[in-house]
Amino acid sequence: MTCYGATHDVAHEVTTHLFGISPNHSGWTLLKEALGTSKKTWNLLTEGHLALGFADPVAATVLWAAGRRRADRLADSARYDWALIRKAWYFQAQARDPAASVFYTKSPPHLLIAGDLARRFRNAKFLFMVRNPYAVCESPCRYYRDLGMAAFTARFPGRSLPETAAAHVVACLSRQRLNLDAYGDRGIFFTYEDMCAEPERVAHAIQGLIPEIDDLNLRQRLLVKGKYNCLPTDFNAWQISRLDPGQVATLGRVFRRHREILDHFGYDLL
Repeated sequence: MTCYGATHDVAHEVTTHLFGISPNHSGWTLLKEALGTSKKTWNLLTEGHLALGFADPVAATVLWAAGRRRADRLADSARYDWALIRKAWYFQAQARDPAASVFYTKSPPHLLIAGDLARRFRNAKFLFMVRNPYAVCESPCRYYRDLGMAAFTARFPGRSLPETAAAHVVACLSRQRLNLDAYGDRGIFFTYEDMCAEPERVAHAIQGLIPEIDDLNLRQRLLVKGKYNCLPTDFNAWQISRLDPGQVATLGRVFRRHREILDHFGYDLL
């Protein structure tokens, strides 16, 4: 049975707000779908910033952290109407049980405003995740290749796509480190690689953070992005293999200048 927030008092039922915080293209969709199968959670069908009525400066590009102006705009607390956002989220949320007490959503640009989420939502908790930076960069490189490079050059004149993708990932990892320093006691941290290799351990850690979610199962086949059913699977090697040697070299030059942040999260240069 599906329960709809539009016909239930979600604000009354929810006692915990759980937010997924990670860079985009980090492989979060499978976890989102798994949490949606729990009877203890209210969930959105889409990412939080794509919900109808979401009142904030929606990221206009997949590389929203690569440009200072875009990142500063997304991080500006004054631009967010959280009362309206909360109402929009609750109205569009769905659950398998109307008594579910955990509201969950994730939105990559919210990596920049974890502090707002912590202040604005009752009992806010976080799931922090990162992924191999080369694999993350492959997605925007493929996105703009398929969309057409004119769309990229219009947003980032005079910049190369791999260099911009790498700058975006470095900025995201740097902000995630700050998030963990400031709000690590409100959440748990794991990598995409952890989730794929040890889904039971990650599920157990999530249950430790949110005891109400006692029915979470990460080792199940789930429909991902409406395209395929799969168990937790590490696609890093496949995605990295799709980068050409020139892209790998360009990414490496940027990552080498920021080796410390890659080392911090345990990722190697290729």
